[in-house]
Amino acid sequence: MRLRDRTDKLGEDYQPRLWLVIGGLVLVVGYILYFVAANDDEVSVQFLVADARTSLIWVILLSLFLGVVIGVLLSQLYRRRRSASSATPSSTRSGDS
Repeated sequence: MRLRDRTDKLGEDYQPRLWLVIGGLVLVVGYILYFVAANDDEVSVQFLVADARTSLIWVILLSLFLGVVIGVLLSQLYRRRRSASSATPSSTRSGDS
């Protein structure tokens, strides 16, 4: 009887999903650290009026950030235009003269 209580308690304490999430997070963090270390070369970035030298990882992260911001703004603009066009009634209805 006591053995059954222990196995039930072990079943409650052991959480495989938690360990899978922790393992996945460790893999993601490890990949990010490797990605940063592998892209530490210095590169030249040419803007319209100036040149800059910076680490490649900063160029990648800045491009990612700008892409996300522009994507969010464009999606909001699309959604706003779509909702505005469906909210305004048509000036001419079929059957009205």
